Amino acid sequence: MKSCVLVVLGALLAGTSLSAQVAPERSGRLTVGGYGEVALTRNFYSDNVYRYSHPADYKNDPSHGRFDIPHAVIYLGYDFGKGWTLQTEIEFEHTGTGSAVEKEYTEAGEWETEIEKGGEVELEQFWIQKSFAPQFNVRIGHIVVPVGGLNNAHEPLNFFTVYRPEGEFTILPSTWHDTGVSLWGRAGDWRYEALVVAGLDAFMYDRDNFVKHGAGSPYEFKVANRLGFAARIDNYSVRDLRLSLSAFYGQGMHNSYPNDMWNTRYADVKGHTLIGAFDFAYTGKYLTVRGNADWGFVSDAATISTVKRNLSSNNAPYRKTPVGQNAVAAGMEAGYDILHLFRTGAEQKFYLFGRYEYYDSYIPAADQPDYPYTNRHRIAVGLNWLPIPQIAVKAEYAHRFLPAQYNNEPSVSIGIAYMGFFTR
Repeated sequence: MKSCVLVVLGALLAGTSLSAQVAPERSGRLTVGGYGEVALTRNFYSDNVYRYSHPADYKNDPSHGRFDIPHAVIYLGYDFGKGWTLQTEIEFEHTGTGSAVEKEYTEAGEWETEIEKGGEVELEQFWIQKSFAPQFNVRIGHIVVPVGGLNNAHEPLNFFTVYRPEGEFTILPSTWHDTGVSLWGRAGDWRYEALVVAGLDAFMYDRDNFVKHGAGSPYEFKVANRLGFAARIDNYSVRDLRLSLSAFYGQGMHNSYPNDMWNTRYADVKGHTLIGAFDFAYTGKYLTVRGNADWGFVSDAATISTVKRNLSSNNAPYRKTPVGQNAVAAGMEAGYDILHLFRTGAEQKFYLFGRYEYYDSYIPAADQPDYPYTNRHRIAVGLNWLPIPQIAVKAEYAHRFLPAQYNNEPSVSIGIAYMGFFTR
């Protein structure tokens, strides 16, 4: 139990993914762990789909509530010995998905299959690793792509808000996971990782989420006509501080099914996709500060938007809305543990926190229309109570600020989350 607590605290204080900490102490050791979160929210704004196109019509709409389990994850790891390890991660988003067969008496007694609830069940990680030395390890399989602060540390005890930080979660895949090869290692105060994975699909880019859905696939397989290249470097030279840079590059066009390279009209449209990110985490004894800054670029954005719109007319499984040439996200949060002011040696922590972020998922090229509502500021203030290191009870008030012609979007949320290992 003590080792479990130390591992959880180590992952939390380092600001890194809990799954990256899996390193069983002896050969033949099974590791079981996971994380999950429950969120209860009241949104004090309209949920009508036309609230941005006709904001005045929905200014006085009633509030609406949402109860959710955003993520529930199970880790299973195994150390085979001689440097060979296995890691898997199964994720249930929004409690998973479900369907049922019914006999429809109003339609001549036909049997029908109906979707009973939305959600996803995903194999988020499945890789085998060979460790040659602390400085050099090789992973092959389905891997988290650690571009941006959130993808590097996406477990719920690595951020103060009830939901994942909104800026990065909006414009980047989250959690970004893909199949490929990763080389990583740590030497002294430096850690590096370089990945080659299946490329993104430009037909899945869109106005409200930039390249977020480009890492997914509507098929039983991931199309890899084009490859993606990612890298990350972390520095720990300053005590309690991690500074990180990460990036991604790939061609988003012609990475769909069936391969559309036969279409010579668009053969020269590449959809070069470039993402650059900086993030940091300072974790002192009582003060924790985290931040991120992300920038994205897609070449040929206007042409890709036109192609997507034409393809969507034949029920192709692509995103219909245009993609902007750029997207940005920047945010910072700080939390202070006030319990130490009243007692010493307590395992509990009680953080008062604040977070600010700015993001825009659609910055158009000169020849593209503008949609100002994608330009947003958001503030959140609240508390995190950790009765034990593996569990956090969260509460927050948040306010999303949109341009003047739109209605602002306040909300109140409470949640409870855990992350940790059950065996070690």
